[in-house]
Amino acid sequence: MKRKIAAAAAIAATLLSAAACGSNSDEDAPTTSASGKVDGTGKTLKVWLMVDAQTSWKNVVDDASKRFTEATGAQVNVEYQQWANHLTKLDATLAGSDVPDVVELGNTEFPKYVFSGAFGAINPADYENSSSWLQGLKGACDFEGQTYCVPYYAGARVLIYRTDLFKKAGITAAPKSYDEFLTAADKVQAAEKANSKFGAVYMPGQYWYAAMSWVKSTGGEIAKQDGDKWTGQLSQPASIEGLQRWVDLVKKYSKADPTKNENDQANTFAQGTAAMFYGNAWEQGAAEETKKDPNNPDSPLVATKVKGKLAAAPMPEIPSFLGGSNLGITEKSQNKELAAQWVKAFTDSTSMAGLVKANALPNATALLDKAAADNPKIAPAALAAKNSWFPPNAEKWADVEKGAVLQTMLTDILTGKKSVADGAKWADDQINSTLNES
Repeated sequence: MKRKIAAAAAIAATLLSAAACGSNSDEDAPTTSASGKVDGTGKTLKVWLMVDAQTSWKNVVDDASKRFTEATGAQVNVEYQQWANHLTKLDATLAGSDVPDVVELGNTEFPKYVFSGAFGAINPADYENSSSWLQGLKGACDFEGQTYCVPYYAGARVLIYRTDLFKKAGITAAPKSYDEFLTAADKVQAAEKANSKFGAVYMPGQYWYAAMSWVKSTGGEIAKQDGDKWTGQLSQPASIEGLQRWVDLVKKYSKADPTKNENDQANTFAQGTAAMFYGNAWEQGAAEETKKDPNNPDSPLVATKVKGKLAAAPMPEIPSFLGGSNLGITEKSQNKELAAQWVKAFTDSTSMAGLVKANALPNATALLDKAAADNPKIAPAALAAKNSWFPPNAEKWADVEKGAVLQTMLTDILTGKKSVADGAKWADDQINSTLNES
């Protein structure tokens, strides 16, 4: 209901602004032909993309824009944004009238703007491959039965392991099942038992993305919505099973700090005291090479102890929490139809193939097998992305994260302050009060 009220207010403000400046007159509006194509002759679309697109796949952006211009007659002005200040800049821009027509945001950033009415609803059926959009991206777009953004690209978490230690322990291939994963951990840990600092799996205690992936693996949930009310689900049997499974793994195989998160896990793993860790696919490279001076962004990369000794594979039977981005059409845009046409071009199979060449994952499960075949570098992540998840799409979920509810629960359980059941019940209580706060 709040989303509907906010959207109505945004629309009213847009109409008033348009009436005042005459920018939405009939003669300025694009026309749609009988074939469904939009005539945007004389129009220029403003698109905000993050700098990754400029540095990694600008050719894909340019190709989509060229195809869009050929089809509509409209031009495209792509403005590349920096991650460090893009939300502050977006908030200030959305408060005015000169807003971008299309905006890229990280998938976890989208819900706040969906709830506030910043983006207009789209029809998924209008977009290629929408029937198999990655849930880890699409989950951020759905609200009250409508969809407010289009999945763009993803990155998945995978199992990253030491090939030398696997070979030493007599392991010839990456695990294909969770039982094989545990067996590998047993073998490596036994082979390295002389090293008291060694743990087969590096798993920081506050790594809630990992812990909740284990919860999802047994059919558990973090919270569910019933009408206007949210209810925490971590104390339900399926969630307890997954949480216990993760806790058992950490207690048996990990020497990581139970009060630490995963932010520095690649650098820690690079020190050589673990055989495996669960991380974003790009963290393999981060573990193999690190900056000589971590405080200097221009510092050269230097090889670590694990350089050339790592490989990646999907974490068997564990759904992946995806990183990535979505694209939204702003509610204040005066060019919504044109914006939709550009987003269609930029997220179609042609553009997705271009992203795959640039080592990014496409936006749909139907494209993942081909992506893995076309680019072996991303094959483990592509296979992992087939089964993905997204946190509860609740208006106040960001407050749960800000309050470190899940992190506190995990640390309390691992340090013995609470049992798994008591920790889950405490977390449910915190989730209930936070998500249902008026």
